[in-house]
Amino acid sequence: MQLLALALYHRDGRPTPRVLRFRPGALNILTGESETGKSEILDIVDYCLGRRQPSLPDEPIDQTVGWYALLVTFGDTRMVLARPRPTGASTIHAMIRTGDDTLDIPRADELAPNANVATIRSQLSARLGIEDFRFQPPTGAARSPFDVSIAQAALLCFQNQNEIADKKALFHRQTENGIGQALKDTLPYFLGAAGPEQALRRYELGDALREQRAAQRKFDEATRRQAGADERSTSLVRLAEREGLLSDVPSILDVPLTQSLLDRALAAAPTFVESSDTSDRRRTLTEERRALRERWQQLNDALALVERWQEQGQAFTGELHLQLDRLTTLGLLGPEQPDRTATVCPLCTSTLEHPDPSAADLTELTEHLAQELAHAETVQPVRQEHRRSLETELEAVTESLRHNGAALKELTASDERMRNLQEQHLRIAHVQGRIAQELAAAHTLSADDLGRLRNNLTLIQERVETLQEQIDEDDVTSETERRLTDIAALMTPWAQRLDLGQAAVADEVRISLSQLNVVLRRPTGRLPLNRIGSAKNWIGYHLVAHLALHTYLRRHDRPVPAFLMLDQPTQAFFPEKIHDAATVEDADWATVTRYFELLRDVAQLNEGALQIIVCDHANLGESWFQDALIDNWRPRDGQRNALIPMDWLDPA
Repeated sequence: MQLLALALYHRDGRPTPRVLRFRPGALNILTGESETGKSEILDIVDYCLGRRQPSLPDEPIDQTVGWYALLVTFGDTRMVLARPRPTGASTIHAMIRTGDDTLDIPRADELAPNANVATIRSQLSARLGIEDFRFQPPTGAARSPFDVSIAQAALLCFQNQNEIADKKALFHRQTENGIGQALKDTLPYFLGAAGPEQALRRYELGDALREQRAAQRKFDEATRRQAGADERSTSLVRLAEREGLLSDVPSILDVPLTQSLLDRALAAAPTFVESSDTSDRRRTLTEERRALRERWQQLNDALALVERWQEQGQAFTGELHLQLDRLTTLGLLGPEQPDRTATVCPLCTSTLEHPDPSAADLTELTEHLAQELAHAETVQPVRQEHRRSLETELEAVTESLRHNGAALKELTASDERMRNLQEQHLRIAHVQGRIAQELAAAHTLSADDLGRLRNNLTLIQERVETLQEQIDEDDVTSETERRLTDIAALMTPWAQRLDLGQAAVADEVRISLSQLNVVLRRPTGRLPLNRIGSAKNWIGYHLVAHLALHTYLRRHDRPVPAFLMLDQPTQAFFPEKIHDAATVEDADWATVTRYFELLRDVAQLNEGALQIIVCDHANLGESWFQDALIDNWRPRDGQRNALIPMDWLDPA
């Protein structure tokens, strides 16, 4: 797959898109001043190939562009891959059109979504020849499996201006989360050292290992159960004997007798329930006790009332007797003074200011009081009799309460015995449950079953060993290193040709799969790229690594897009914020020329199988360089030339 054209469509629907065309199978150079949009070309191509989260700048592209379209070729077949400008962080919409070698960039009014990102990746992967398989990480790895597709292959085709000068990372987006590991996982496949067969065997090995662990657990558990079955059965017989389920158990037990005793213990299932008579008796006694306590309280209240009456009567009659005795003692009421005048004092015969009552009045009053006293004395025996009757009944009620309490206490003791019986029943039920479990296990696990589990484990172990041997025979690591050695055979002379640091004394310059970086092998030891100074060397080693890698991929017809996009490979030779490299006279133009000559020669070496696209500030005067130019984004006729046309930025 190579690129034929890139088109940008204005958001207002203008019929004429901005089109940048590429030459397949050759060196393509886009030169120009800074801030003309050269670096965005790589990001747009990456986006059109199905990247979900593009890194496109906000201005001026986001203000003007509504659609992006990429025209690619697969020999006699062409495809248009178009995507609308991303809304927010990403977009999944896309348009795909397929045709013969006459297919070209569509018109603006033809753009309409008819696919999505997954469709782009699927169709590109199929046309590239990427086999449909899911990469399975090694057993025990924490990462998840994934489908191998154009998403991983495209990582080998781009080098933006920050990546090409990175001394710690060699590949596109390598430093992003998960991308470095994905490169390590898939580079052996893209090199031809591994394929779907190895991935399938690794997946089957993971399944087989899980089955082996499960079979081992079942076999170990069955073995433990069989080894302890006799001891557990004997213990259960003794336990059943203690709980009363068995009697007359011999001191020596064999296996048949043990099984028979366990069956007997399981069949003996006594039940203990409280009878309805006991429940009714408790309810009757409780109601009787409540009635007796109410009667006892009533009798106590009646006795208290009689006691108060008795006390009040005794106080009243006692006072009457006292007063009558006093009057009689003084002789004031005697018969010897019947004519005594009420106005004369009987003691001193003096005239009274207030006359005393007459003797007749006093006598009448005294007689009335004597009658009341006699009546009160006749009521007293009746009251005493009523009191004795109440006391007798109270004693009877008290005795009934005592008998009632004794009966309830007996029932409570009976409840305690019932609770003990219920607890014993629970213990017996627990023992019988253990016996039933043991008998069921004994019935389900026979000698034949144990043999079957052993045979199953043996078969799975043999399968694991076979798969492991096949994976070991594949020896993906050794095959990958052998192919990287072939790539190193190209890298080493090219690094020496560019006169890169330490290349002259290196026995070999190669790509390290474990480090995903360039490593030099010297007589004194290995030297990684991050220990070599100068951005010139970092860029140079990136160039030779990717050129050698793609040359190997093309020679072996591997399923990777046949283009390499490089952004600013000569940045190390110019000031950091250069506007136009063509105006810098004191740059190391000889070295810059050597870099581009290597790009030219590698493109010619691949004889049309590899397309190299370079976006750079440099503009060499050599005829071959000028022939390789696809555009020069420097002012022409007083007009600024860039990715976004000037009239697109005009508000009018």
